[in-house]
Amino acid sequence: MAKGGLKEWFKQNWVDIGSKKKGGGFAKCGRSKLKADRKRKYPKCVPAAKAARMTESQRRSAVSRKRSKAQGVGGKPTNVKTFAKAAGGGMAVRGMKFIGVR
Repeated sequence: MAKGGLKEWFKQNWVDIGSKKKGGGFAKCGRSKLKADRKRKYPKCVPAAKAARMTESQRRSAVSRKRSKAQGVGGKPTNVKTFAKAAGGGMAVRGMKFIGVR
């Protein structure tokens, strides 16, 4: 049987990296229809294990990219990548005197 899959995905502890708890850790992922939760900003959810491996700046970047997109378009949340693509992508840029691989 293949490792991972939907069963594995549901077993993971998903947390909202956009809302820290006072004692450490993160709030559970998702929002309810209660009035108090309607005021919460849109959650950026990742598994708790991944959240623990992320740096503070990575978490801030992921949350800001998620919240900058329009949410609820077509009745579905808008997804963004958790880790931003590196600038330049390792490609040569004109004018940088790229010599090549030796």
